[in-house]
Amino acid sequence: MKRIFLFLVTNLAVVLVLSIVARLTGLDTWLAVHGQSYMGLLVFAAFFGFIGSFISLAMSKTLAKHSMGVQLIDPQSGNPTERWLLGVIEHHARTVGVGMPEVGIFNSPEPNAFATGANRNAALVAVSSGLLQRMNREEVEAVLGHEMTHVANGDMVTLALIQGVVNTFVIFLSRLIGGLVDRSENGRGGAAYFLTVIVLQLVLGILANLIVMWFSRQREFRADRGGAQLAGKSSMIAALEGLKRVSEPLPSQQFAAFGIAEGPVAGGLKRLFMSHPPLDERIAALRTLNIN
Repeated sequence: MKRIFLFLVTNLAVVLVLSIVARLTGLDTWLAVHGQSYMGLLVFAAFFGFIGSFISLAMSKTLAKHSMGVQLIDPQSGNPTERWLLGVIEHHARTVGVGMPEVGIFNSPEPNAFATGANRNAALVAVSSGLLQRMNREEVEAVLGHEMTHVANGDMVTLALIQGVVNTFVIFLSRLIGGLVDRSENGRGGAAYFLTVIVLQLVLGILANLIVMWFSRQREFRADRGGAQLAGKSSMIAALEGLKRVSEPLPSQQFAAFGIAEGPVAGGLKRLFMSHPPLDERIAALRTLNIN
């Protein structure tokens, strides 16, 4: 969940900064005068929308390292646990046909893991200290299989493409509505136009993330299947059940590691903003798989 949250927040911030830059440099004004057609506005929106998304993707690995305090494991490490982690991920990487990612550990009492990066052959896989302490090795292998499936499927790149499309329509609609709110006779948008655009980009950007969240939930089911194929269905189910046991005592607002705490948060409108399906649904989906 953390990698999705970081990506979305970074993307929203980048798009807002680009909009401010476009205003300060006069690009918005030039568009208002010379590119008044819907097609011209759509091209402008797509350009900035995909730039924002791809900048977020390019920053994802570095941002995750610094924000989560990830300590990369030296490939020559003599620590037995670290050597074991590297060995498991190397085996998974060979099996799914991707390059060996960077591997790191970050300090957190919650069992957590994530994978990120713009290149499936140069990704980052990180696990929390809590994951290593609270789960046995078979369960950790399943969690790592889940994350390596994300890498193999290129989920971060696909997420960036979907976010780029979403950004395009957010930028397009915000400027279209802004033009209706404030458009002077010479075609130049005034202060009300700019304020309307910024506010709508924030509001529409948050709402548009419902699409991204739906996509993310579907990819989690695929990653669970991949983890079951790499480490065994029973191990993947046991890992999810372990996450459920750990998450149940926590407040419903707090998200658990690569899953979501059960309770009221799992229903109603809040469910639409979940990046991961409820753990019970994921476990039930795994039980129907015809694999060992």
